[in-house]
Amino acid sequence: MDKNKKKLVEDALLYHEQGRPGKLEVIPTKPYSTQRDLSLAYSPGVAYPCLEIQKNPDDVYKYTNKGNLVAVISNGTAVLGLGDIGPEGSKPVMEGKGLLFKIFSGIDVFDIEMNSKTIDDFVCAVEQIAPTFGGINLEDIKAPECFEIERRLVEALDIPVMHDDQHGTAIISNAGLLNALIISNKKIEEVKVVVNGAGASAIACTRLMVSMGAKHENIVMVDSKGVIRRDRDNLTKQKEEFATSRDLHTLEDAMNGADVFLGLSKGNILSKEMVQSMAPNCIVFAMANPDPEITYEAAMEARQDIIMATGRSDYPNQVNNVLGFPFIFRGALDVRAKKINEAMKIAAVKALAELTREDVPEEVASAYGVRNLSFGKEYIIPKPFDQRLISRVSVAVAKAAIESGVARIIIEDWDKYALSLERMMGYENQVIRTLRNKASKNIKRVVFAEGANFRVIKAAAEVCSEKLAKPILLGRKKDIINVAKEFSINIEGIEIIDHLKMVETRQKYAELLWKKRQRKGLTLSEAQHRLRNHNYFASMMVEQADADAMVSGYATKYKDVAGAALRVIGAKEGVKSIAGMYMVIAKNGTFFFGDTTISADPTEEILANTAKLIAEEVKKFGKKPVVAMLSYSNFGAVSDNKTIDKVQKAVKRLHNEVPDLIVDGEIQANIALDKEIRDELFPFSKLKGLDVNTLIFPSLSAGNIGYKLMQSIGSSELLGPILLGLKKPVQIVPIKCSVREIVNMAVIAAVEAGEASK
Repeated sequence: MDKNKKKLVEDALLYHEQGRPGKLEVIPTKPYSTQRDLSLAYSPGVAYPCLEIQKNPDDVYKYTNKGNLVAVISNGTAVLGLGDIGPEGSKPVMEGKGLLFKIFSGIDVFDIEMNSKTIDDFVCAVEQIAPTFGGINLEDIKAPECFEIERRLVEALDIPVMHDDQHGTAIISNAGLLNALIISNKKIEEVKVVVNGAGASAIACTRLMVSMGAKHENIVMVDSKGVIRRDRDNLTKQKEEFATSRDLHTLEDAMNGADVFLGLSKGNILSKEMVQSMAPNCIVFAMANPDPEITYEAAMEARQDIIMATGRSDYPNQVNNVLGFPFIFRGALDVRAKKINEAMKIAAVKALAELTREDVPEEVASAYGVRNLSFGKEYIIPKPFDQRLISRVSVAVAKAAIESGVARIIIEDWDKYALSLERMMGYENQVIRTLRNKASKNIKRVVFAEGANFRVIKAAAEVCSEKLAKPILLGRKKDIINVAKEFSINIEGIEIIDHLKMVETRQKYAELLWKKRQRKGLTLSEAQHRLRNHNYFASMMVEQADADAMVSGYATKYKDVAGAALRVIGAKEGVKSIAGMYMVIAKNGTFFFGDTTISADPTEEILANTAKLIAEEVKKFGKKPVVAMLSYSNFGAVSDNKTIDKVQKAVKRLHNEVPDLIVDGEIQANIALDKEIRDELFPFSKLKGLDVNTLIFPSLSAGNIGYKLMQSIGSSELLGPILLGLKKPVQIVPIKCSVREIVNMAVIAAVEAGEASK
């Protein structure tokens, strides 16, 4: 096993084991702190909703979580690329599917792994537990049993049932195919199609393609024995459906003159010559994972007019089921659909295809490290980070359910429904993933100033293996290597710089620093001494473009790192004071706190400057800043107070200097965040009708206390402190923080460096 594979194995096992084992938990949604709460939750109070449900079974949706609960069910007979590994072996995958449901569509999941190998046993077991759930997601069940299991459950149950291995892939690939046909100027009812593979996904993809307009007589399906012909013996019912009588026997025969190739088989079975034999403007979807039927590079070399998609994220046009199942079930649940029918699947296909053809928001393109994404050969399927997916696909599916008569709830205000979906998700689960994706698309050199610390080394190794940046570890090489060996950390490919041995470089840096600060009391000898300090040396690396960004602070006081960076790199032109910001990723949104690290008792000018710096940073995260200047008073309710006076003056300064910025105050934090109460009490405020996402605190104490409370007792993830206002990116991690925090700050530093390079 090579080092990278070994590292992946170790990290994956640790990820699933560390902390609380597994990936999911059950969290109460109602109060439970008092005896009265418990008497309502259970005995005797629980009897009353039970009786209401007995009288009207549909009230189960009103009083329980059934309407937002999906079962992800498997018997482990066809897991990923692992095959039949049993129900216990499949559990990590089912938990992972549950995680995706939650983070992309807000749907709760119970994963259920069943020791049921026969169709009868499996169907019977699911029928017995179905009253618990609003929907059933079948997963990793081998063919041909999966076809009959799904058919019988769809007929027997009055809730949505979908085998995602079949229909998820079918929906996403057909959406891409519709767009590819537009680009190639071909019609679906006329194209000649070769489908390589005859398993669950291949059959479902082909059936849906026929529903979209493809003709049976134009389709050739190939399995491991060759072309599926009518004269072959022992064909399954599913294979018979796509058997041909044409004089074709091999994949090579079938490919000659074909317009479309759909690969759902195994890697590297499609040759360049086969691709070259296809019709002009051919379409190749090589969806085997992890190795496609033909590599992207080989397909591109074979011909220039090809439109290519794969199942991989490192090439254009990834066919990824996460574009479908969370949003399909979301729409189905929200109208209490009895099933997921063909009309709903086609609606999802069309919604995905149409979304791709629309203008792509800047933040989506930015997340993938490109200036612009536009409909074309390299963009025929939406990106998973596109925040519009939930409102577009779920709405389309819900509409189709209503129009086809399988919905129990009728939605009349579709704009309101779409808005409710966006607010429910808040998209905050995507913030960190988007940042990481953006960093990986524009690799930058990040120097870790405290390179000999165990957690810093481990973080650098993760940054390197995930290709988030090119890490540089600063410190004694021998010490770093010894720590890496002791803890089995793979540091291959990571540059190590022992600055104490780099005499000439230190001297050059010292002279540059001295020239910069000689009129601010710095002597050459003092500059030479300071360059022995890792934070000064790392800062000079960034200043001299020997690195693009710097991370430090794990074992150094915040003020010492900030001081070194400020003296060496300096503030941006026009910035009179730097600031620190925390991003608080909460269930109900992302909030930006500042200043949390720099100015102990800011003046009105510094407060206004902090608000401007943070507002600009908020825009980089694809959000419109709505800024509340906080205090313990609301709009002059308390007078003759120094703190309130400076906040009021800062607000007035901001209104004059940046009239387009939505900002107001002074205001209490709870009032700022409660839109209804705020608008009722203060209808004159510039914040009226808007959700505040940026909070500027009147002092360092207030900001520091605020974010630390969120960190300690809030159900939030914190990102920061993000240092703002320097000419070049320097990020300072909290002292003795986790590896995850170091990695996140390195990602932010890398993204900032990427933005600066543009």
